[in-house]
Amino acid sequence: MRLLLVEDDNHVAAALSAVLARHGFHVTHARNGEEALQALVPEGPGFGVVLLDLGLPDQDGYEVCSKIRKRTATPVIMVTARSDVRSRIHGLNLGADDYVVKPYDTGELLARIHAVSRRRAAPEENTGSTETSVRLGTVRIELPTRQVTVDGSVVQLTRKEFDLLALLAQRPGVVFRREQIISEVWRTSWEGTGRTLEVHVASLRAKLRMPALIETVRGVGYRLVAPAA
Repeated sequence: MRLLLVEDDNHVAAALSAVLARHGFHVTHARNGEEALQALVPEGPGFGVVLLDLGLPDQDGYEVCSKIRKRTATPVIMVTARSDVRSRIHGLNLGADDYVVKPYDTGELLARIHAVSRRRAAPEENTGSTETSVRLGTVRIELPTRQVTVDGSVVQLTRKEFDLLALLAQRPGVVFRREQIISEVWRTSWEGTGRTLEVHVASLRAKLRMPALIETVRGVGYRLVAPAA
């Protein structure tokens, strides 16, 4: 996912960019509001999320958020030290999708980034597609019946194995963080559940007889690699 980081402190931006890059994000750093707005022109690269600091040197972050919202539907997460309720309400009323107060936990910030991107993508997926199955080479995933076939033969999966495969199949090639998978499939936190995820991935690889279908991205998570046509 491409992410626009609007932050005037170069040291903060460098540290956060490094963390985001390790989790599969391609980060563009804008040092002020004008740079952010220039990056968001229609002919630009396009971003999945904007992380917007409010204490910018050239213009107020609230003003930047309002301008962003007028030109794009890209999710905006305000990241600021302003913790009072009035500031948060003002930011959300201007069109921000979420509001994170400094200092924040990096894991929580990552979870919020994925949450707002999923919420923004969901209406498009629901209205623009009637797909009820996913085909990946010889693998076919039937979502309504929760049935998986390989070369036409049904593969018996447990409920969690199917949920895991269906989640990864939503976006082939995109890395899903371990914490995100645990949260969405097991509805719990990462602590103590890591080994369970590894076991389910190994079981899926064996049952589908395609070890390369689910790729481990070391230190981050897993992604589904669609077989060549």
